[in-house]
Amino acid sequence: MEGIIGLIVIIVFILLVLSSCVKIVPQAQAFVVERLGGYQGTWSVGLHFKTPFIDRIARKVTLKELVVDFKPQPVITKDNVTMQIDTVVFYQITDPKLYTYGVDNPIMAIENLTATTLRNIIGELELDQTLTSREVINAKMRSSLDVATDPWGIKVNRVELKNIIPPREIQDAMEKQMKAERERRESILRAEGEKKSTILVAEGKKESAILDAEAEKQSAILRAEAKKEAMLREAEGQAQAILQVQKATAEGLSFLKEANVDENVLKLKSYEAFTKAADGKATKLIIPSDIAGITSIARAIKETVE
Repeated sequence: MEGIIGLIVIIVFILLVLSSCVKIVPQAQAFVVERLGGYQGTWSVGLHFKTPFIDRIARKVTLKELVVDFKPQPVITKDNVTMQIDTVVFYQITDPKLYTYGVDNPIMAIENLTATTLRNIIGELELDQTLTSREVINAKMRSSLDVATDPWGIKVNRVELKNIIPPREIQDAMEKQMKAERERRESILRAEGEKKSTILVAEGKKESAILDAEAEKQSAILRAEAKKEAMLREAEGQAQAILQVQKATAEGLSFLKEANVDENVLKLKSYEAFTKAADGKATKLIIPSDIAGITSIARAIKETVE
């Protein structure tokens, strides 16, 4: 009975040992395996077997991109301004063997390397350049860190300056400067608005004056044309009157000619015209020398009629 129990224990122990030797490496991971304390190999994704009591998994390494946020580091600019800057590093393990045996504490090593690199870069820049050159600083830090971490099997993909915190007095001065700049821009915008408003008013007055002058010109042209038309109509009326008078005169002469009126009648008509011309409007009258002859002729005609 004791032999059977011992056999069962041995079988269970063997099964446990065998099951512990079967390993499945998940996606985006790698296992670093050692044999008798030395590097044996790196297992990638899939099913793997290790030798019992001889092989061991030294480290499980993730191959995903990792992010580490380092605490603010004190740095001094070229113009002797001390500020606090914290960084965010995006890195990825490319060689699990180098990552396992290259450095004892990779994260601490990257943090210290980031701090020293940041101090070197900021020490070459002034405060204003530091505040406006984030992209340049990020690129320089990524390049330096990528070269330094390459022997550790680490690739630095990106470095970002998360916060740049200058001293309080510098912040107050920057706020005052920003306020003054905003006030200056406001004054410029107000002056430009007033200038544009004045120009628009002047252009409006100019256009109004031009329109008034144009209207006055058109009005004068219309008045001149109306006066011209009135004078033409008046001249045409006078011409028509003269034409009628001349026509009546011609008809009268033609009638006299057809009636064979003698010279005495003509003289009598002349006398009538003479009396009408002197009808209360002439102060002096020049009487023809043959007025007596005309009078006798008139008397003769009267007797004849009677």
